[in-house]
Amino acid sequence: MQSKGILYLIPVLLGDTEVNQVLPLEIEKTLVGLQSLIVENSKAARKYIKSISPTTKQSDLKLFELNKHTDQKEIKSFLDPLLNGENMGLMSDAGCPGVADPGAVVVKYAHELGIEVRPLVGPSSILLSLMGSGMNGQSFVFHGYLPIDKNEKKQKLKAIERVSFEQKQSQIFIETPYRNNQMLADMIQILHPNTKLCIACDLTLPTQFLQTQRISYWKKNTPDLHKKPCVFIIYKE
Repeated sequence: MQSKGILYLIPVLLGDTEVNQVLPLEIEKTLVGLQSLIVENSKAARKYIKSISPTTKQSDLKLFELNKHTDQKEIKSFLDPLLNGENMGLMSDAGCPGVADPGAVVVKYAHELGIEVRPLVGPSSILLSLMGSGMNGQSFVFHGYLPIDKNEKKQKLKAIERVSFEQKQSQIFIETPYRNNQMLADMIQILHPNTKLCIACDLTLPTQFLQTQRISYWKKNTPDLHKKPCVFIIYKE
């Protein structure tokens, strides 16, 4: 009986930084041995692979795109090379695949099919933000994106602020970069002045901004977060 391949979860840089400052050598060694990968965007993936592993022959790469345009019925077939004994890679556009990322479904299918999954070490904006926040790292929850609707967003912010206070739990979420300033304005208006808010922006980049202050501080010292990748963490004491 033919043995199955291994699915490697390959982290990607969070922005334009030197590879050797953020990623371990193991990622380059792994990429050299892979020809089939599941990615969000083929063009971006090829550029990233070239920067990590210049010796990889681009014409030999077989990339399967997994994003909002992908037919859900096709996803399982992306794992066929694994079932035929070939190792594969799974990559996000940025950060760690499978976390706040469509690749999670690929990992789910891999487990269902008895395929070995090996996550590799790399940058996660969510964990880096929590590490640098000074907030509770024992109990925390990641909400992904909050509702866009103004009333629903207000209710959600109030709800997670209440949960944070009652359970002493850090509440982590993200926003589409062009909506960051509006999200910050909403939090300043809706949350209690003494509630702590960590803003973690451009992590691992030279322009990194990471600061935890109370809402009352942010009201008087409001940074411009427009079109910058950010993670927000709320904690009410």
